Amino acid sequence: MTPGTALRAILGIALLTLMDVVIKAQMQQHPFIVALFMRFAMGGICALTVVALLRPPAPTRASVIGNSLRVPVVVLTAGSFFYSIATLPLAEALTLSFLAPVFVALLGALILKERLDARILQALGFGLAGMLVMVWPRLQGGITGAELGVAAALFSAVSYAFNLILLRRIALKEHPAIIVLFQNAGPALCLVIPAAFHFVPMSGGDLAAYLLAGALGVGGHLLLTSAFARAPASRLAPIEYTALVWASLLGWIVFAEVPPLTTYAGALLIVAGAFAISRR
Repeated sequence: MTPGTALRAILGIALLTLMDVVIKAQMQQHPFIVALFMRFAMGGICALTVVALLRPPAPTRASVIGNSLRVPVVVLTAGSFFYSIATLPLAEALTLSFLAPVFVALLGALILKERLDARILQALGFGLAGMLVMVWPRLQGGITGAELGVAAALFSAVSYAFNLILLRRIALKEHPAIIVLFQNAGPALCLVIPAAFHFVPMSGGDLAAYLLAGALGVGGHLLLTSAFARAPASRLAPIEYTALVWASLLGWIVFAEVPPLTTYAGALLIVAGAFAISRR
């Protein structure tokens, strides 16, 4: 893996984490469904601009069908994840999302009949142990918004894993800009009607913030796609965990969040499990 490829991955992770910060801040001012719609609507505009500039080949019929099937899964994944960052410290929500590689391996065995070896079971054990370490202190106080946030983060990890399995199953070979366009414009179309019922007036600053979030999301996904095209996923997996560093730093600077030590103790176990999956 070249330094340039590693830099692409690191920058892509940083941009996506910064996008999460922008959306978390906007959800404190606007209804959840509106913030979710605006993120995808502005992302769609940015992705359409990229497509217009790069002029990739038109998508095939199979590509349109495959990408369209993934749209509802993208909505569920993003919706549950953004709900989790609205109710949990950013670092805690992102750490729980690191369970996705474990769920990918598990779903691959259940859906695609891939081999479920001892390493996958070991990784699943590490991941579940890390999750329990993180959420156990919260469970002592009954079911509150934070506990629902934990549930949303876990659901997001599972649905993201299913999204990756679906992508692997349909074996799409498409230009990254086209994929990113579907991932933004499709959810925006799905959310436009429910968002319209809760829409509120927005200032120029609000629109600029959502446009920034859309640009950060598109830029981050394009950089990561470019990095994964140049290096094996197993080599890039450790870089993905730099998101915890960015989330901890930005959460502290922007929201004055200081996650408990159990968050980082659980993170060590979850990352150990996810890393084991990536090395198999």
